[in-house]
Order: sequence, then structure tokens, then C-alpha cells
Amino acid sequence: MNKLFQVAAIAAILLLISGCGSRPELPARSAAVPVGVDFSGRWELQGRNDAADARQVEREQGIYVPPAGSTRRQQTPERSGRNKRSKGTVVHVFIESGRSLKISQTSHGIFVSFDRSVVEEYTFGEKRVVSLGPIEAQRVSGWEGAVYIVETMDERGVILTETWALAGGGSELVREIKIQDGEQQLHSSRQVFDRI
Repeated sequence: MNKLFQVAAIAAILLLISGCGSRPELPARSAAVPVGVDFSGRWELQGRNDAADARQVEREQGIYVPPAGSTRRQQTPERSGRNKRSKGTVVHVFIESGRSLKISQTSHGIFVSFDRSVVEEYTFGEKRVVSLGPIEAQRVSGWEGAVYIVETMDERGVILTETWALAGGGSELVREIKIQDGEQQLHSSRQVFDRI
């Protein structure tokens, strides 16, 4: 009886340990491109100052959004100005921004050039690990109706969600960015681009 109790206790501890180590998974998204949806073209941000927007976001939550024309680099806590509230949140390093975009869309994905300096590639229906230097995050992307969604989750479970959608009969591109830590929203912004 005592041996049976020991075996049961060890099994329970191992089960508990394995459960603590597992990371939540982002749900896969559709790779099927909706008929008539094509983001290809050149786009210009509507009358906003991107650098001022980035500073505002830093003041709000201590999350770093690169200004237009900047290049990617790993942000240290000292450099990014993160506060205790966002300590350990790294998904913000995967946000790119720019005043002008050039988008090329294929049947399998899109390529987004931000101010001709950084190009992001998104594959429709992807589910993979992305990395920037030593920082790794889980990424899924795909379609929900006519909206393209890219979700990136860090090791703590903080999720960066970007949505892309056409508006104004295809003359506008709307990009929404949200960062969630569980139920707590750390950041939300909306950018509207005009087709040029």
C-alpha cells in the first residue's frame, strides 16, 4: 500500500511539472485567400506623425514601436524604456512601422516593405517559430473572412495581434495592432494607409 502511494505521488508530481512547462498554442488560421482580396500596391500613411505615435505608445505602456525609417534591433530594457508592468514582454520587437508601404501579394503570402528599409514576409496559414536574435516567439497567420491576421506570442503568453484589411472600396488599407497579456490590453493602435 505504501509503495502504491509513493508511485501515485511521483506520477502526480511528474504530471504537474509537465503541465507547468507547456506553453499555450496559438490556433491555426486559414491559408485560403478570399476572392478579390489583394493588398498589392504602394500605400502611404494618412496624415500621422509616426515618430510621435511611437513616443506616445512608449509613454502609455512602455512598449517600443520603431519609428519610421528605423532598422530592426534587439531592445534591452534600458533602451526600450520598458516599465515593471511590461517587464519580460518581448513581442513588441516584432512590430514594424513606416509611413510608406510596398506590398506584394502572391497566392501563398505577402511581402511588406516598410519605408524601403525592412521587409516582412507572411505566409498564409503559417504556424512557426520566428526569431529576432535570441528572441523567439510563436507565430500564426491567415485569413478570417477578408481580414488577414498575424498573431505572435512570446514565451510568457503575451500576444501581438496585427490585422490587415481593405476599406474604402480598396483605396485604403487598415492595420490594427494590439498587444494583450491575458485579459489586460497593453497597447492598441490603428493605422490607415491610402493607395498611391
